[in-house]
Amino acid sequence: MIRLHTLLKRIKLNSSLNKKHIDESKMLKSMFTCCKIYISETRNKSALESIERAAKLFPEAAIVNKFEDETYNRVGYTLVSKSTSSLSPDSCPMKHAVFSMVKAAFEAIDFGSHTGTHPRLGVVDHICFHPLASTSLEQVACTAKTLAADVGSILKVPTYTYGAAHNTQRSLASIRRSLGYFNPNTTTHHWTGGPRSTVLLLEPDHGPAEAVQSKGVITIGATKWVDNYNVPVFSNDMTKVRRIAIKVSERGGGLTSVQSMALVHGEVIEVACNLLDPGAVGGDRVQGAVEKAGLEEGVVVGKGYFTDFSQDEVIRKYLNLRSS
Repeated sequence: MIRLHTLLKRIKLNSSLNKKHIDESKMLKSMFTCCKIYISETRNKSALESIERAAKLFPEAAIVNKFEDETYNRVGYTLVSKSTSSLSPDSCPMKHAVFSMVKAAFEAIDFGSHTGTHPRLGVVDHICFHPLASTSLEQVACTAKTLAADVGSILKVPTYTYGAAHNTQRSLASIRRSLGYFNPNTTTHHWTGGPRSTVLLLEPDHGPAEAVQSKGVITIGATKWVDNYNVPVFSNDMTKVRRIAIKVSERGGGLTSVQSMALVHGEVIEVACNLLDPGAVGGDRVQGAVEKAGLEEGVVVGKGYFTDFSQDEVIRKYLNLRSS
């Protein structure tokens, strides 16, 4: 009797595993679009509520993650929607949801009063579309291009495109460098207020040629999946932590496809990293590289963290939300 009970349990378990494998295979053959929106605000809760209400007007595009960082005064939203090869960008629920959120953000937030220890270019600092499962990069790039044109022409905000959304495939980092993104405008490693000048050093792809202090500018792009991984360093010596960030980054001769910078985060300084090819270089390798560089600099390094879920997990969360 005990053996029969054990056998039945194994059959049930195998059946469950087979169903899970079939469901995952089916999921990976489906088409999904992901969009990450980074907004320069966390302390104004009514503004965030307004932005989230705007997204809910288009339930086919669901918010699957919200990452708030009050020290940086920055929030990241991750949205996922189903996509089809026949769906035009103008009829895409993801595009409409994101535009609605952007519009609400510009109406509720004054960039001129913003302050935080994370660099930013505007109220809505950065939007990036990523293909998920069997969706192509070209498909999400079309959505990004259409959104960028609408933000520029309808909302009258200078708009820059990058990655597959731009005809030269330029990088987000190149736009940021041209606009002084990486240079704090205070002596305390904070970024405060609107643009230093409304005259832009780089001509926008869409919208007016000058920025408005209360809104700033916006960057919109399309790339393959990017992970964000931040590692705390228990030191107040910015010079040392900057050296660590440079050693870790591809630009400084470190890890391929990794971008990094040192940012004050409360009592620590973080090495904030973009992992442009996380399948090749993931969080574990970044953690090891920061620890090695930290040892050379004589500082203590803490355990890093991701700011979002994995690609598969955001799809699962979307499907769970849609089925509930």
